[in-house]
Amino acid sequence: MTDPLAARRWLLIALIFVAIALNYVDRQVLALLKPTLEAAFSWSNRDYALLGSAFQVTAAISFLFVGYIVDRFGVRRALGWGVALWSLAGIAHAFSTSVGQFVAARIALAAAETVGTPAAVKSAAVYLPLRQRSLALGLGNTAPNIGAIVTPLLIPPLALAFGWQAAFIVTGALGFVWLIFWIGGTRGLTPVADQGAAEGARVPLGELIRDRRSWAIIGAKFFSDLCWFFLLFWIPDFFGRQFGMSQATLGGPVALIYSLAALGALSSGLLFPRLVARGLSVNRARKSSMLFYALMILPMPLAILAPGPWVAAFVIGIALFAHQGFSTNIFGLAADAIPAGRVATVIGAGAVAGNLSGAGMIELAGWSIDHGLGYWPMFAVCASAYLVATLWVHLLVPVIRPAQG
Repeated sequence: MTDPLAARRWLLIALIFVAIALNYVDRQVLALLKPTLEAAFSWSNRDYALLGSAFQVTAAISFLFVGYIVDRFGVRRALGWGVALWSLAGIAHAFSTSVGQFVAARIALAAAETVGTPAAVKSAAVYLPLRQRSLALGLGNTAPNIGAIVTPLLIPPLALAFGWQAAFIVTGALGFVWLIFWIGGTRGLTPVADQGAAEGARVPLGELIRDRRSWAIIGAKFFSDLCWFFLLFWIPDFFGRQFGMSQATLGGPVALIYSLAALGALSSGLLFPRLVARGLSVNRARKSSMLFYALMILPMPLAILAPGPWVAAFVIGIALFAHQGFSTNIFGLAADAIPAGRVATVIGAGAVAGNLSGAGMIELAGWSIDHGLGYWPMFAVCASAYLVATLWVHLLVPVIRPAQG
């Protein structure tokens, strides 16, 4: 007989996956419609840059608070309200007629969308048993890559057929469809083990700051996310400079890169539970997984020496495969070792650290290219950063033990 509670937990995993995918769909629409909107509103490059910087700054600031909000008010309410608000913000783009109005819509979208990752990790920590957490987090970490692959295939045809406003309205409306399933699908879902107090509990910030496990997560995000943000921002420029590729010819190599990244997140969700099933402790299984992905990214600088764009795309794709596998392990470590009552707050703090280090890497890339050093410094930093992150976690948390409450 099918276990109704188990079925609801799998529904929860599916809903989290869809929510994060929608998150990336909504944020990508503007970039995909850039030529159309520039023609319609006579935007300058500076106007467009303002939209991007407003989004990034708002997201970084919001991560300081959103984890606490998720911990304080619970996953069901926080993620439900978050999706509703970011869907409204997405729809608001369709009614914007000036740069200022688009900036306001982007700020609202960025602030609301930051709820996604902390809520996903907390959902796994509170509602899923240990053996299912890594798979759920792996699927969740796959969702952004699926969004990055699918959205360019859907949005341009939709805008051409029905106008650019329709693209914002339709993608925003999908969030409200999701909300119906979220309200009905999570009703009656009970926390696992002793995690009942984790929903809606007050967050002990003093304990969080003094806890070495918190700093293990924050530091791991600081060292590893810098590579992710650097590659997201500079991949098109790298292929243009290195191989003379135009925007029209980038699609295939970039799709390969993000497809491999998606597989990396999924592989991590499968690897950790298999190691545990073979008798490894949570500590050895988690750290072995992290070391495996850290070693996989070491060959990344070879992309600079690649004879052609497809070889370079494969090497970089393997690097992002490793990043997503490593990142999923960090989320799993948080869900396993951080008390569930404050796990979203810790993930939010880690996201702030990752955004800051990513911004530093983006600036380093600009300086390095302007000074004739090319991409070597950043690729070298990326190749070593994950081993540093693994060592950091081991030094701060010599033995990982599952948290209670």
